[in-house]
Amino acid sequence: MLKKFFLVSCLIIGVLFSSCITNKDVVYLQDKGTMVNDSLQIQTLVKPYRVQINDLLSINVKALDKELVEIFNPTTNEVGTSQQELYYTGFPVDLHGNIEFPILGQINVLGFTIEEIEERVKELLLQKYFKETAQIFVIVKLAGLRYTVTGELGGAGVYTLFQDRVNIIEALANAGDISNTGDRTDIVILRQYPDGQKIHHIDLTDIAALKSPYYYVQPNDIIMVKPLRRKAIGFGETAAQTLTTIVSVFSVLVSTYFLTRNL
Repeated sequence: MLKKFFLVSCLIIGVLFSSCITNKDVVYLQDKGTMVNDSLQIQTLVKPYRVQINDLLSINVKALDKELVEIFNPTTNEVGTSQQELYYTGFPVDLHGNIEFPILGQINVLGFTIEEIEERVKELLLQKYFKETAQIFVIVKLAGLRYTVTGELGGAGVYTLFQDRVNIIEALANAGDISNTGDRTDIVILRQYPDGQKIHHIDLTDIAALKSPYYYVQPNDIIMVKPLRRKAIGFGETAAQTLTTIVSVFSVLVSTYFLTRNL
């Protein structure tokens, strides 16, 4: 009986010790032998973003004579324009992929890149409103890169970054970073496409993630961080926490053994 008791105790203690969170669980972009070339020479190939429904565009028309283009520019406060202002003055892409632009009316932008939209708006303005001598040019930008994060991280919520490119590590860091109990090996990304939404996965502990098409965040991405299994079971995050759990479990086992022995 005593032998069986100690065997069971050793088994439980062994499982608890093996359940500590290690460096491999929390360190980003480790060399796991998945890269054929030198990891320092990795080149990330980023495809141009193509506009989707619910995107918000900031469009500014410029010319030598500013008065000529005032009607096309809903705000002149270009520097420091808040997201709230852009909500009212920007150009939202509706469910049909159109924006409503002054004078020109509806323009379909679904699936176009930012550069293609600039050319399209400029071409339409020259056809219907301006002459070549006006020397106009058009600047189009996404009105902030908006994304959502949820799960095991410092601050779940909806965030907006005013950058052209944001990688997933930057996006997570902006949200307080993944906690020690978050599973970095299987980050789930819910991404929007013209034909619907798709679910993707990326392992951020592997340096091969740099070559993933999901390494860079796209507008309206939903990033989900799952908990490690050991958290669900209730094991400690650190060796000290695990040791405390071991002592508690061992005390209960010893007490149970002597109580049953005296019966």
